[in-house]
Amino acid sequence: MTKRISVICSHLPKARVFADVGCDHGYCTQFMLQNGLCERAYISDISAGSLKKAETLLAEFLESGQCTAVCADGLSGITEPCDCVLIAGMGGEEIVHILESVPLPQNFVLQPMKNSEKVRGFLIARGARITKDFTFQDGKFYDLIVGSSGGNEHADERYTDFELLFGRDNLLAPTEDFKRKIRRERANLRKRLTAKMSVKSREELLAKLKFYDEVNDVFEDDL
Repeated sequence: MTKRISVICSHLPKARVFADVGCDHGYCTQFMLQNGLCERAYISDISAGSLKKAETLLAEFLESGQCTAVCADGLSGITEPCDCVLIAGMGGEEIVHILESVPLPQNFVLQPMKNSEKVRGFLIARGARITKDFTFQDGKFYDLIVGSSGGNEHADERYTDFELLFGRDNLLAPTEDFKRKIRRERANLRKRLTAKMSVKSREELLAKLKFYDEVNDVFEDDL
């Protein structure tokens, strides 16, 4: 099991019905079923070829009826409410697209590959409570967003612009992985600024670099 999969699995809560959307090999569903963390599970993928990998891994659970495979877009092929939904390895906009047409699940674990700020903004707008929101490294940098529907009625649950962009936990208690990400992103932005570009593009890059510089200033001594 890779570090990425291990981190995701370590944040999966116990559930009655678990859904793994875009399940890939199905390792997270295998973890849930083998450890008795759910009564039933759905594995879903829009690609029949990708779904087949998970079906092979989870053959015994499919045969016993504990697991159901669905070849569909997002949650569209799942016919019962799932109290925990995992969506990992997709872009943030794709995750939002999947969740915006259904009631938010009781619990969710999301691992967007990009545009994490759009996922955070969507969740907060829908009244969700984000309980964990941090960056970790496994070769690449990944964001993990864990939470539940409801519970966002308190003012301290609202995210600032910085928290939307970087993740609240990363700012409150920055890890070494997050600090490495900030260093790398700042260096990349500065490198891009040396290239020829339009005035508008340069202004956008400078504005983004300003955000990273300000976050860096919070833990400058550690970097």
